[in-house]
Amino acid sequence: MTALPTARLADIAQHAAVSEATVSRVLNGRPGVAASTRQKVLAALDVLGYERPVRLKQRSAGLVGLVIPELTNPIFPAFAQVIEHSLSGYGYTPVLGTQTPGGATEDELVDQLVERAVTGIIFLSGLHADLSTDPGRYVRLAGRGVPFVLVNGYNDRISAPFVSPDDRAAARIAVRHLRDLGHERIGLAVGPERFVPSRRKAEGFEDTVRASNGAVKGRIEHTLFTVEGGQAAAGALLDHGCTGIVCGSDMMALGAVRAARQRGLLVPGEVSVIGYDDSELNAFTDPPLTTVRQPVRAMANAAVHTLLEEIGGNPVPRAEFVFQPELVVRGSTAQAPSLRAGAELPAP
Repeated sequence: MTALPTARLADIAQHAAVSEATVSRVLNGRPGVAASTRQKVLAALDVLGYERPVRLKQRSAGLVGLVIPELTNPIFPAFAQVIEHSLSGYGYTPVLGTQTPGGATEDELVDQLVERAVTGIIFLSGLHADLSTDPGRYVRLAGRGVPFVLVNGYNDRISAPFVSPDDRAAARIAVRHLRDLGHERIGLAVGPERFVPSRRKAEGFEDTVRASNGAVKGRIEHTLFTVEGGQAAAGALLDHGCTGIVCGSDMMALGAVRAARQRGLLVPGEVSVIGYDDSELNAFTDPPLTTVRQPVRAMANAAVHTLLEEIGGNPVPRAEFVFQPELVVRGSTAQAPSLRAGAELPAP
């Protein structure tokens, strides 16, 4: 780590979006700087790799757990990075817990975090999103005095703050994009129905198909949130003549592209594919993936701010804070091809 004397005030000021004079005040421990601004300067020091002056080094404000399903899907590391950076900016030390196959369960991770005396926990796409599981685990956690926030997957059986993307809107945006390109047979490849995001995407899909007044015929295939799951679902949708496929994740969309190519179909020449999440890698896939972007930074920061309010003794509403997704058009969608022979699709 580079020693502080070699640090350039201009670099720190630019990263923290403050003046050099403000950086100088913070580094010299002078008054007249707002706490939030002071924290931004200290965070810039950390990010740029400069060592804090001894007088500015502070003990951690506490540990905060972050429980995520896994790290192979790029959307989860993306969330983790923003959450960890935000927590560090407020002086908290993030502790990551990942449910790897054959490893610790969510309940075991929570026990480990509570044993480490965490001041709060953020759950990302956890068991709260699975309607087949017992929500009592979160009641018990609240009873242990641990504040928590649940991200992605609203469950009305749990009294807690939720942060979610608008999954219904995501499906509507995707279907309308394909419809505008002339696709008349559109399929949805989405995860198991017991998951709230899957159920909501299916609802948004069905509503949009129904609102087309017969201009669009739709079909839904529930599968796993994996490349292989997307491939299997896309195969079934192609069997039913779909020329446009909406997927519940970018990983599934890559599987859908694979399924089309295995049949000798061009993407997007003969089949258009839309993903969901928007990993930074999507611009470099072949073809670059059209997707519905999940507002990761806004959601992650909202989860952190909500948790810190709870930790500070300022309870927030036990409700769902919903964030709007955004369509990002790249190279995996195009005008619909001429109608090919295929089975008629039933109305959803």
